[in-house]
Amino acid sequence: MVSKIKDYEFQAQCVEYLIDKTVETTSKQVITVKAPTGAGKTVILIKYVDEFLKNTARNTAFVWLCPGKGNLEEQSKERMEELATHLDTRNLMYSMMSGFEAGSVTFINWELVTKKGNTALKDSERSNLFEKISEAHKDGTEFVVIIDEEHLNNTKKADDVISAFAAKNIIRVSATANKVPHQEYYEISEDDVIAAGLITRAIYVNEGVDERKEIVDDYDYLLDLADAKRKEIAAAYDKLEVNVRPLVLIQFPMGQPETIKAVEEKLASMGYTYDNGMVNIWMSDEKIVSDDLTNIDGSPAFLLMKQAISTGWDCPRAKILVKLREGGSEDFQIQTIGRIRRMPEGKHYGTNILDYCYIYTLDTQYKMGLLSSLDKAYQVRRLFLRDEAKSFTLTKEMRDLDFDGLGERETLEKVYDYFKKTYNLGSDKKVNQENLEAGGYNFSHEIDNKILQGIFKTTEDLAHGGSDNQIKIKTAVNTHTHGIYLLHSVDEIKKVTGMQSQKVKNILRRMFSKSKKRKYNFILLENSDFYAFVINNVKKLKMDFKNVTSQMGGKQMSFMIHPKISDFHIPEMEIYKYSEVKNRQLLRMNAYREYTNEFITDKTRSHPERLFERYCEHNDSVEWVYKNGDTGQQYLSIVYTDNLLKQWLFYPDYIVHLKDGTDWIIETKGGEASGHSKNIDMQMGNKFNAFKQYAEKYNLHWGFVRDIDDELYINNTEFVDDMSDDRWKPLSEEL
Repeated sequence: MVSKIKDYEFQAQCVEYLIDKTVETTSKQVITVKAPTGAGKTVILIKYVDEFLKNTARNTAFVWLCPGKGNLEEQSKERMEELATHLDTRNLMYSMMSGFEAGSVTFINWELVTKKGNTALKDSERSNLFEKISEAHKDGTEFVVIIDEEHLNNTKKADDVISAFAAKNIIRVSATANKVPHQEYYEISEDDVIAAGLITRAIYVNEGVDERKEIVDDYDYLLDLADAKRKEIAAAYDKLEVNVRPLVLIQFPMGQPETIKAVEEKLASMGYTYDNGMVNIWMSDEKIVSDDLTNIDGSPAFLLMKQAISTGWDCPRAKILVKLREGGSEDFQIQTIGRIRRMPEGKHYGTNILDYCYIYTLDTQYKMGLLSSLDKAYQVRRLFLRDEAKSFTLTKEMRDLDFDGLGERETLEKVYDYFKKTYNLGSDKKVNQENLEAGGYNFSHEIDNKILQGIFKTTEDLAHGGSDNQIKIKTAVNTHTHGIYLLHSVDEIKKVTGMQSQKVKNILRRMFSKSKKRKYNFILLENSDFYAFVINNVKKLKMDFKNVTSQMGGKQMSFMIHPKISDFHIPEMEIYKYSEVKNRQLLRMNAYREYTNEFITDKTRSHPERLFERYCEHNDSVEWVYKNGDTGQQYLSIVYTDNLLKQWLFYPDYIVHLKDGTDWIIETKGGEASGHSKNIDMQMGNKFNAFKQYAEKYNLHWGFVRDIDDELYINNTEFVDDMSDDRWKPLSEEL
C-alpha cells in the first residue's frame, strides 16, 4: 500500500481512470494523461501500479520508460521504493538477467536503449533485450508500458523498443499532450492542482517593465527587475517566518559563451558570484552546483541554465524565471514554467507575492512546447512493396555542389532591381524612405518589440495571451550586444534564399547603409540605424528576398548546371502516416500492399493529393500509384534553380505506372477556390520548368495537377498560374 503521502482527489480520480482503462478489454492501446507540472504524476503512476497489481489477477509486468536527462528513472524507482516498499522494482540490467517477470516494474533510461556511445546497449545486449521480451511473451506475460515525457524521445529506436513489448496498454504522461481520436485521453485540470495548493495561483509576466522607458541593455534591465523581486519575495517569507530562500532561474536558449559571460559580469557587479556561492550554473558542458541548491533554504540565489534541467529536476523554491534572448526572435517554451510553479511547502500562503511565480522575458511568442508525433492526429504504419513495383527504376537528380548560384554582384543587381520596381525607388533618398515606409518598412531608431505583460492563472491562459496583454517596448541599439541579433536576422534571410550569410549582409549594406560605394544605395542609414532596420524588418525582408528568388529566370545560365544522377528504386518498406476512418477500405491501385483510405485523410494528405489518389483508384488504366517522400536520399528528386541560380531539390508527389507500361510523374498543388489561388508554393514556376526539362530528357509523361471544385486539371505545356487559361486541361483528357 502506498503511504507517507497526502492524498488528493484529482490524483485518486486519475488512478481510478487508469485502472478502468487498463482492465477493460475494449480500451484503445494508448492512454494519454495530460498532467500539469506539479500535479505529482510520479505519485499518480506509483499509486496506479500498486492498485492494479493488488486488485487484478493479470499476469502483467510494468515497464517504466523515463527521459535520460537528470537520471529520472533512478529518481522514479527510488520514489516507488519509498512509497510502496512491497513492489518488485528493477533496473533494466536486472530484468535482462532474470527476465521480465509478472508483477515486476522495470525502470529504463531512454538513453540506454536509444543513444549511441558509451551509455548505450551493445548490439549483443540489444539482442538480449528483445530475446527477454520474447521469452516473457511466451510465458504469457502481458506488458503495460509507462512513458514519461515521451516527446523527448520520439525516434525510430524508441519506437522499436516500444513496439517490441507489444504492450496491452501504453500509458503516456505529459504536460503537453493533445487529445486525439485514436487514444484514450484524461486531463488533470490545472485549476485542480492550483486548488490543492501544489502550484502557484498565477503566473506574473514582466511585472514592472515600463513601456515608457527605453531599454538600454536587455540583460541589465531584466536581471535588475528579477533581483528586486527576489529580495521582495525573501522579505515576505521572513515576515511569515518561513525558512525559504527564493531562487532565480536564468535561461539561455542556446548557451552562447558571450551571453553567459555578459550575465556573469552583470551578476558579479550586483555582488553575486560563483565564489561566494550565490551563483550556480547547470549546462550540458559546465556544472557548478552547490550541495544545497534544491533545498528550500539553499544558499544560491541564481542558477544559470540551458535546457539540461527541463525534466527530472525538482526545486520548489525556484520562483522567478528570466528567459534571455540570444538571437532576437526566439519563442518562449511554456513547459519551462513548470520549473517555477511548485509551491515550496505544498500550500499557498494567502499573499500574492508568495503565491505567484514570475517571468521576465522580452520574447514575443509563447508556445506550448514540443509535441511528439504521437500527440498529433495520426499514427504510423509500415507497408511493404508489391512485387509488380519492385523492378521499377527511374533516374533521380542531385545538386551539383561545384556550382553555387550567381556571384554577389549579379545577385545584388537582381535584388536591387526587385526593390526598385516593387517600391518605386530612385535617386532621392528621402522619397525612397517614404515609399519603403508606405510599403510596410519600419525606420525606427530603436529595436521595436511587443511583449506580454500581465497575470495569467494557467499556462493555457498564457499561451493564448492576446493583444490586450501586450505592451510596446523600445530597446536602444547597441552594435556590440545586438550583433548577435543582426546575425540571427541575416540567417533568417539566408534560410529562404540559400545564400551565404556574408553575401546577404553585404547586399543589405550596399542598399540600405552609408558606404563609400553608392551605386546600389537606396537609403544612407547610420550603422546603429542599419542594425535597427534589419532587426525590425526581418519578416518583411525575408518575404521580399523570397520573392526575388521565386521569379522565373536563370534559363540563360542553366547549361552551367550539371546535376549528379543516380538510380531511383521505390523503397521496399515505407512508413506512412495514417489516421482512423469510419469505413476502412483497401486501395487496390497503390504500389504498397495494405494501403487503405486511412492514409488519405485530411490529417495526412492535402486536398489535391486526396482527390488525385481517389482518381487513380477509379482509373482502370492504372496498374499502381506511388506516393513519393518529401525529402531524403531514398526518394525521387529533381534539381531546379531559383532566380538566383541557387540549386534546390524538388520531390514530385506521385509516380503512376499504367497497364500499358507508360509512366507518369505528377506534382499536385493547391488549386483555385472562388477565383482565388490556393497555391502557397512561391517556387512553382521554377519547379514547373525544371520538371518539364527532366520529363523531356527521360521521355516521361508528366504534369502539375490542381483542383477547382473537386475537379482535377493538368498542365504540362507552359507555366501559367491562372487556371482559367486553356493550358490547364481536365485530367481525364490526359491520364
